[in-house]
Amino acid sequence: MFEQMDAVSHRYEELSVRLSQPETVADSVRFCALMKEYRTLGPVVEAYRAYEKAKDHLAQAEALLAEASDPDFKQMIQQELCENRQAVTQREQELKVLLLPRDAGDGKDVILEIRAGAGGEEAALFAHSLFRMYAMYAQRHGWQLELISENDTELGGVKEAVLSIGGENVYNRLKYESGVHRVQRVPETETQGRIHTSTATVAVMPQAEEVDFALDRKDLRIDTFRSSGAGGQHINKTSSAIRITHLPTGMVVECQNERSQFQNKDKALEVLRSHLLAQKQQAQQDALNSTRQGQVGSGGRSEKIRTYNFPQDRVTDHRAGLTLHNIESVMDGGLDDLLDTLAAQEQQRKLQALDAANGKDL
Repeated sequence: MFEQMDAVSHRYEELSVRLSQPETVADSVRFCALMKEYRTLGPVVEAYRAYEKAKDHLAQAEALLAEASDPDFKQMIQQELCENRQAVTQREQELKVLLLPRDAGDGKDVILEIRAGAGGEEAALFAHSLFRMYAMYAQRHGWQLELISENDTELGGVKEAVLSIGGENVYNRLKYESGVHRVQRVPETETQGRIHTSTATVAVMPQAEEVDFALDRKDLRIDTFRSSGAGGQHINKTSSAIRITHLPTGMVVECQNERSQFQNKDKALEVLRSHLLAQKQQAQQDALNSTRQGQVGSGGRSEKIRTYNFPQDRVTDHRAGLTLHNIESVMDGGLDDLLDTLAAQEQQRKLQALDAANGKDL
């Protein structure tokens, strides 16, 4: 598994030199690309160095033990040998984790879609709560959030919202949010204090660029219309909103939140490419539910990845088997405990598969 590490270390050193050269610094695009690679390789190289150092210490202790004759000295070396073996095992495990294959979209920004499911107006209000939760989570991590389209209700709910979120490791973190989210609470519209159950669906797709998925303009029908909702007189008086239909699949996307028709068109194309790329990835590997349909199901009450129970101050992630009793903190963007658990479980599954494939032998 570690056969390529010397080459990786050499590449890391090469990047360090190239990033300090004036001609590289002058080319901002090239500099950013090399810096991204350098940052990716950094933790791997550091872990490999720590692993090699632990192996050297173990070899030295084994050599001392072979030469030792004094019983007390041998006992001391044996203790050190035990500690060194544990250190090698630990460093080896850390390196294996870093070398696990990553999802193709892990380094990408995301298109995140939220849609009200079962539950009428309460489902729309819950969808708005999820919108707020992700916005606050993005803010905590210093990510950039941009609203592409929104269809709201008179009571402040959201029938559907499409967001673009950019930053470091966005898809790597948010990919676990795809699915049906269920809420149990007394709705604002309830007059008798009864607890209602509603759902909203979330789809998270890596943001596709033209290089990832090229669109044939002959396959597109592009319509303009007047934006609805908030936005001021300019938006409401001009046909700046864009609706794009992908004719081969019938997929429709809209964008109306930008003031310019051209900006709305670019954003809509961005969303469409992301949908189509996710669809293509599912066709290539059905086990990965990458498309929105596969991620969110039908939106019924029986399908769920997480339940938010307000009366019991409880959030339960059904995949992780984890329950937290701090629902207000979660709804304010405190998702890290949930996402860390899901990431750790995925990591463990990959390690088990790797050990099985390698016969537990590096």
